[in-house]
Amino acid sequence: MNFLAHIYLSFDDPEITLGNFIADSIRANKYTHLPERVQQGIMLHREIDTFTDTHDIPKISSKRLHKNYSHYSRVIVDIFYDHYLAKNWSTYCDTPLDIYVENFYDLLEDNYTILPVGVQRMMPYMISDNWIYNYSKMEGIGKVLNGMNRRTNNKSKMNFAILDLEEHYDKFEDEFTAFFEELMVFSKQKFISL
Repeated sequence: MNFLAHIYLSFDDPEITLGNFIADSIRANKYTHLPERVQQGIMLHREIDTFTDTHDIPKISSKRLHKNYSHYSRVIVDIFYDHYLAKNWSTYCDTPLDIYVENFYDLLEDNYTILPVGVQRMMPYMISDNWIYNYSKMEGIGKVLNGMNRRTNNKSKMNFAILDLEEHYDKFEDEFTAFFEELMVFSKQKFISL
């Protein structure tokens, strides 16, 4: 899952949210200097990733893309799934997406000093271009895929995956919806046990 899903699956706990968001920027156990609840958010993120990587439904979505994008197909599916979460946001959350995202950006700014350097560098671009809110739009997903392709020096060709999304839009959405129901239950159980 990508940014929005990890934020959402932190169940409105600010420190868990921070940890869940920054986890991809933290290697191994290089997080013991952080507050305990942020550390727990990092662990929750890793549990969510393991559940996602081993679940049959995301594998089906990924297989549809594998011929064109090889090992990048899983990253693309994460981005697609965040699109469906954003697009169908009112199904999952009572707070409107724009307000929810603004609150998250405020949380990042309020905790800037504990963020990893890579996140600190990325944050101004994320906020000024409103990446997370724009996941709800095809244009926003297109920009994310273009950016990811540039980060691979145009090797991944992920920028073309927007065409796959358009072609198989309903299939990907059905897969997301079925998978996310299970992921929410799993994540809530892990959250409670932290």
